[in-house]
Amino acid sequence: MTGRGWSPQCAMVSGVGIGDGTFMRKVSGWPLLLPAVALSLSGCESLPQVGPNAQEVVSQSVEQNTQRYEVVDIDNAVLDVVRLRAQDTLYTSFGHSGPARSPLVGVGDFVAVNIWEAGAGGLFSAPVVAGSFTTGSKTATIPDQVVKPSGTISIPYAGEVQAAGRTTEAIQDEIVKALTGKAIQPQVLVTVTKPVSSTVTVTGEVVQGARVPLTAKGDRLLDVIATAGGVRAPVNETFIQLSRGNRTVRVSMERVVSDPRENVFMQPGDVLTVVRDPQVFLAYGATGANAEVPFNSSGITLATALVKAGGLQDNRSDPSGVFVIRYEPEFIARKLRPGSPLVVPGGLTPVVYRLNLRDTNSLFVAQHFPIFNRDVIYVTNAPITDVQKAMQIFVLVSSPATTGASLYTSMK
Repeated sequence: MTGRGWSPQCAMVSGVGIGDGTFMRKVSGWPLLLPAVALSLSGCESLPQVGPNAQEVVSQSVEQNTQRYEVVDIDNAVLDVVRLRAQDTLYTSFGHSGPARSPLVGVGDFVAVNIWEAGAGGLFSAPVVAGSFTTGSKTATIPDQVVKPSGTISIPYAGEVQAAGRTTEAIQDEIVKALTGKAIQPQVLVTVTKPVSSTVTVTGEVVQGARVPLTAKGDRLLDVIATAGGVRAPVNETFIQLSRGNRTVRVSMERVVSDPRENVFMQPGDVLTVVRDPQVFLAYGATGANAEVPFNSSGITLATALVKAGGLQDNRSDPSGVFVIRYEPEFIARKLRPGSPLVVPGGLTPVVYRLNLRDTNSLFVAQHFPIFNRDVIYVTNAPITDVQKAMQIFVLVSSPATTGASLYTSMK
């Protein structure tokens, strides 16, 4: 029987003849037979494995004439390309907007209007009370009203006044103009009590999500977050996602705090989402720890990641088989492999980066090769590991027969 997981070598070793007495006849020479059997077993695919070895990682990139992933050796040239995978920045996308202009009244805002007249007995003032020294009230307050979808508000004796898209000063002038000749030298004060249209929506991992109104001085990102009570998650696990119009950009909170340029001005209608997303990489294979390892910082290098994973196991790792597995965006993959059939417009390309730690220069390269969230770092077993496993299995299988043979010999 042959096939994946079984080989003629496996059949030969498994059928070494223990049951039919062949082994008994050869038992006196079993120490010489052991290395040969172990070497045969080392080529058997049924041996316990954590994953493919270094040679298999490379050879399995193509299966049945179909490219499955790209294998790229990490060197200085590749390092220059990978460095181009810069994260989005708020400053690049939104930093040139500047502070919000003088707030304009918008649809949905709540507006209060106060009207004064120069004398009593007008449209909005009380008449003079006979026999009294008082002249009566000379002011009237129109209760809060919502700016209608048409953009107007209603003012008695002035009718529908356009409010949306205008400053409060412009609305005041429009009302005074409409009341001139009807009221006694009217003066008007318009106040936006609930500025719904000039707010930033803050949600996610903040103490209290809210619509935060923007002030006339101009509000930056951290000002708005502070108004919402601040973030609840640790800074190194927090990301800020800013949506403006049809564009959304996500950056780490650490970057916003450390780089003043990232603390951009907010604009009306912005949506600010605070996301808790611990950054991790996956360590697998012949490393000190097979685990999901947190970054504890905004970004780390391959050298730092290997240390965090406990380094390479000295008794089983293959230093020439250190791999970083990730999906690369189109512009990076195209620079690495211009003719690859796996590179498609707007798609992600599976790439396996290989580092040969037997080369001293790779120690320098590893100090600058960036590790991104959810990367897989896989360290393969050394070839001798398979031989050691095979010898252990052979000794385990042959020990009962060897003991029996010794008893058989002593009884003769």
